Amino acid sequence: MKLKLARTTLKAKPKSVELEKIEEMLRKKSIFYFDKDNSHKELKSLMEYFEEKGYNVYMREVKYGLNEDEYIYEVHIVQ
Repeated sequence: MKLKLARTTLKAKPKSVELEKIEEMLRKKSIFYFDKDNSHKELKSLMEYFEEKGYNVYMREVKYGLNEDEYIYEVHIVQ
């Protein structure tokens, strides 16, 4: 499954990352930011995948502007 990481600038395109790559990155960090273009269903699948492996996963929306569509998803994956 591919997920889109949060954009680094407003006009940039989001970079895609495989679920396995996120698992490798867990050795270095536990907080990930995902783009609003990801569906809620995809993020729920991400959460279920890591919860089955024994991790605790927390997700929330982070607003960075006043408009309704200016948000990203913040996901904490902790063991």
